[in-house]
Amino acid sequence: MSGGLGTYETLRVEEREDRVVVTLHRPEARNAISGGMIAELHEVCALLEREPRLLLLTGHGGVFAGGADIAELRRRGREEALQGINSRLFERVRRLPMPTLAAVDGWALGGGAELSYACDLRIAGPDAVFGNPEPGLGILAAAGACWRLPQLVGESVAKQVLLAGRNLDARAALAAGLVIDVVPADELLAEAHALLDRMARLSATALRLTKLVVDSPGAHPVVDDLAQAVLFEGEDKKERMTRFLERNRA
Repeated sequence: MSGGLGTYETLRVEEREDRVVVTLHRPEARNAISGGMIAELHEVCALLEREPRLLLLTGHGGVFAGGADIAELRRRGREEALQGINSRLFERVRRLPMPTLAAVDGWALGGGAELSYACDLRIAGPDAVFGNPEPGLGILAAAGACWRLPQLVGESVAKQVLLAGRNLDARAALAAGLVIDVVPADELLAEAHALLDRMARLSATALRLTKLVVDSPGAHPVVDDLAQAVLFEGEDKKERMTRFLERNRA
């Protein structure tokens, strides 16, 4: 941990100049998403809202997250469901200003899968498995999977996962477009950082506005025009285009 982020019990947090790296760390429970982890992830979101940077999210010990904490879920009732404990956090992750990347190896089940779906991008190790087994526990995947997963992989594949209990291994996730790449487990974090390095070389303002436009509900050319108008007036655009033209002349 660094950067004065405080002490975490369920996360390992590394703060860098251009990114924050968060490792889910509940090895005794396959990194299951507990109420405590939810609260600590809200703290990370608050940091990234104050100081927008890229986010890399991964799991400790060859597991992303084996689901939500079932013991906690069993105690929750109607009032807790209406609070949207997990869904509110995952939507906050989705709306972070800068791009987010989940590096997934091993299990990403239930709430763990839904947390990865809330990220902008996913990269997988060879043992990654995405699944939503909630109906087997008498509940539904209510933290975004029922509408995010169809957007990510299409209705047919989403229904295979959500209704028929199909798990998507790394190969199937790549074929469905859920992950950007599958890389060896010992190279997963290095490849994830390389992807973030490429994004970090781009204009941060352009990335932020592109993400806002892509995530805006419905197509609306005026939104594109307004975002582009902001970027066209920026010094960053002028400097980058000048460098591009000078390189071409050289």
